[in-house]
Amino acid sequence: MNRALSPLSLFWVLLVTATLFLPPDRAVSAPSPDEQEARAILLEIDDLWRATSSQGTVRMQVKTANYTRTMRMEIWSKGKEKSLVRIVSPLKEKDTASLKTGNTMYTYLPKTDRTIRLTSGMMMSSWMGSHFTNDDLVKESRLADDYEPGITFRGKRDGREIIEFTLRPHPDAAVVWGRIVMTVTAQDHLPLFASYYDEDNVLARTILFSEVKTMGGRLLPAVLKVVPTDKPGEYTELVYETLRFDLDLPESLFSLLELRRR
Repeated sequence: MNRALSPLSLFWVLLVTATLFLPPDRAVSAPSPDEQEARAILLEIDDLWRATSSQGTVRMQVKTANYTRTMRMEIWSKGKEKSLVRIVSPLKEKDTASLKTGNTMYTYLPKTDRTIRLTSGMMMSSWMGSHFTNDDLVKESRLADDYEPGITFRGKRDGREIIEFTLRPHPDAAVVWGRIVMTVTAQDHLPLFASYYDEDNVLARTILFSEVKTMGGRLLPAVLKVVPTDKPGEYTELVYETLRFDLDLPESLFSLLELRRR
């Protein structure tokens, strides 16, 4: 696996470091083997598409009650704080781009040659007409930072050996989901399904993962399909066509000047 530090190793480094700096009166009980395993798997999933940097091409199909549209995009990322997405096709939307730096997001509209800094009131709007919101992109974070996982099922389901675990948010986590139920393969810990429940414990959306293949030296699902619960028949499907990891990307790539480049 092409990573400087494996997720499992990273987990143990974090655990040992945190323990060393805890004062005696704040010492916590050791996690159970199931809790350790659940957290290790969650870190593996967090790092599946993440690296020090990445570059790729993605095809996105959006199906709604009113239209079906397909876009191809180039994507770049550096850490979890910086990302740039630029539409390649169709022609009428070519060079429309989104830039994320930290918690700030910009959109460039080539037709009007305008750069818009998104306000808080715009964050829950649809991103590029998809079933993702602008907030989904800005709040991108490691699940392991915000949720406490616990294994809730282990065994055979639909002919496959799987592990299902439930993620519940930490009390101080700034997240919108009341819980997430994730199912992974028992052997490779590759995600199969993820069900997102709101704060009222109502299923809001499901993400389906499929077409596992090696990309950028990693074995991962190449297709992610987001299905909203309250809009039957609608979905957004992301297909990773190419993906490379751990590239030497310049800081200038994630700038307003680059956002407007055609």
